[in-house]
Amino acid sequence: MAIIGALVSDTSAYMAETIKVFKIPQLTYGSFAQEAFQATKLSSLYCMVPKEEHQYNGVIQLLLHFGWKWIGVFTFDKNKGEHFLQKLHPLLSQNGICLAFTQKVPQRAQLEEISEFLEVISVISNQLTDQKVNTFLVYGDSFTILWLRSVVFLRDPENKESASFRKVWILIEVQGFTEFLQVIKPSTHKDGFLQEVWQQLFDCSHSNEESPSISNQTCSGEENLENLPAPLFELQMTGQSYSIYNAVYAVAHSLHEAVRSKSQHRVIKKFEIPDLQPWQLHPFLQGISFNNSAGERVFLNEKGEATGGFDIINLITFPNRSFQKVRVGDLDPSAPKGKELFIDEDGIVWHPAFNQVLPISQCNDHCSPGYWKKGLEGKQFCCYNCVSCPEGKISNQKDMDDCFECSEDHYPNKEKKGCILKPVVFLTFEETLGIGLASAALCFFFLTSWVLGTFIKYRDTPIVKANNRSLTYNLLVSLLLCFLSSLLFLSQPGKVTCLLRQPTFGITFSVAISSVLAKTITVVVAFMATKPGSQMRKWVGKRLAFSIVLSCSLFQVCICILWLSTSPPFPELDMHSELQKMILQCNEGSAFFFYCVLGYMGILAIASFIVAFLARKLPDSFNEAKFITFSMLAFCSVWISFFPAYLSTKGKAMVAVEVFSILASSAALLGCIFLPKCYIIVFKPELNQREQLIKRT
Repeated sequence: MAIIGALVSDTSAYMAETIKVFKIPQLTYGSFAQEAFQATKLSSLYCMVPKEEHQYNGVIQLLLHFGWKWIGVFTFDKNKGEHFLQKLHPLLSQNGICLAFTQKVPQRAQLEEISEFLEVISVISNQLTDQKVNTFLVYGDSFTILWLRSVVFLRDPENKESASFRKVWILIEVQGFTEFLQVIKPSTHKDGFLQEVWQQLFDCSHSNEESPSISNQTCSGEENLENLPAPLFELQMTGQSYSIYNAVYAVAHSLHEAVRSKSQHRVIKKFEIPDLQPWQLHPFLQGISFNNSAGERVFLNEKGEATGGFDIINLITFPNRSFQKVRVGDLDPSAPKGKELFIDEDGIVWHPAFNQVLPISQCNDHCSPGYWKKGLEGKQFCCYNCVSCPEGKISNQKDMDDCFECSEDHYPNKEKKGCILKPVVFLTFEETLGIGLASAALCFFFLTSWVLGTFIKYRDTPIVKANNRSLTYNLLVSLLLCFLSSLLFLSQPGKVTCLLRQPTFGITFSVAISSVLAKTITVVVAFMATKPGSQMRKWVGKRLAFSIVLSCSLFQVCICILWLSTSPPFPELDMHSELQKMILQCNEGSAFFFYCVLGYMGILAIASFIVAFLARKLPDSFNEAKFITFSMLAFCSVWISFFPAYLSTKGKAMVAVEVFSILASSAALLGCIFLPKCYIIVFKPELNQREQLIKRT
């Protein structure tokens, strides 16, 4: 009715070709590649083992789980081994795993090929003892395993060396099987097959046997299978036995359903098997589903493929070459992606040579955090040099392919394996530079206040009266505001601060320079008006000076209003100027308007300089053109130097340059125009007399 077998896929394929004419169902318990299985579909073949491709993925996940990236592969010397490598190699590459070697194991050795046979043994022996390759993947049949074990035995007959033979075994246990083996005995189960097995296992013969065994021992029938060594007889069901077990029950369930179907049409006597044909089982085998005694669901889809997963078995070996199998995990292909594999690492027993430490199987040591893997020319990508990350980049995990930059608000630590949050900094009163600039601003503010107080106190003296007292007071007050405006640049940048500091600085400076310009123009007009018949007399007076100051200042005010209404300054974090800091600063909003404000101030300063320069030869007792010329020369020098310095700096240095320029240019006006006069007023009062001025004239 059905055929169960075989373990080797080639045998199953040959059988399928032979019996396909009779359409006899064949249930194989060996592993089939997907292509080979699909090619034999017309031969009524059913595979009781999940697809071989699932095993490939399971092996990949197992290697990744333990970090084994440098492995050796043994395959048997057949076309199927080549097919296996073609399927596996892309999966390995995609997951960053390299093959240290691929070794084909011959199935048999001919006498005329004994030299090649010995050479293969030598090569395999060296590969098994490679210090870097601690993980071997074996793809083959029982002959392949036997061949490799023979090589290990030939190299180390007494098992003294620490070199080990490792392999991942696939096994599914069946509940009740061990208990069944513990009670089964020929005396209680009259079975010729069981008697045959009993004789071979215990090297004895039954009393009714015609040809007794060599040992001349008689089987009592009460021998215990548990006393046999594991390599000789396993109490646990192997993976292949489990597949046979399921195949038998699949056929039994199919027969049951077939009989039940027949019974619906005619009456069948008890235990009578109807006249069934093998081909009639196919409809019942395709899509069959039942639970076996282990509680596992057995299901064959419409293509005749079994579904299910695999157990991961730890094969524990002992010095006497015995072994024990321990289930340490499973592979469920139907689980969500990334969760197909389960491993109980605490249940794993490694070979004593590893000292119960996870073995490492890599081409070279791990690259620590702070380094990246640089490939070696002419070698596989698993072999590399560990290179320190470049400046500004980190790697925070082992074996990273490249370093990466921290986020904008972080910077690399010293070891280049982590990121540190950048502190927010700005030019403040607490730091040395800020203290120095703020102290200078306050000193000049008090000095200007003293000068203003002095001029007010001696407002009726000839020197003060000769130079237009209203313009003098206006200039000194604007200088006071200039010095104070520099303090806005030293406070924490905020919405209000950023809005105020540039317009305040621009307007107060424009008032100061326009006052200087008005003073100069007033002196020139006054001297021109003294000439007979001059038309300039109507311009002499305070109205001219007031008009100049007001018009020049209002123009700057209009620029600032337009600036603030279209693209106002705002606070921002500069994360790029300094590697380890975030600089809180004011973005000027519109660079065009910022330079318009500075440019207009420059125009006023140049105009003042030109007028003062032309009036420098007027009598000293009645004008201050020389002082204004020097002050404007110093003022222009400061701001001409400001532009390259400002454009070449970033962050706090940029703010410091502007504050310094404000203080220096304001101090130039104060020093060049007023200090000489204060010297005469305070220390040389005898020169501050009308008689002295007339005499000097």
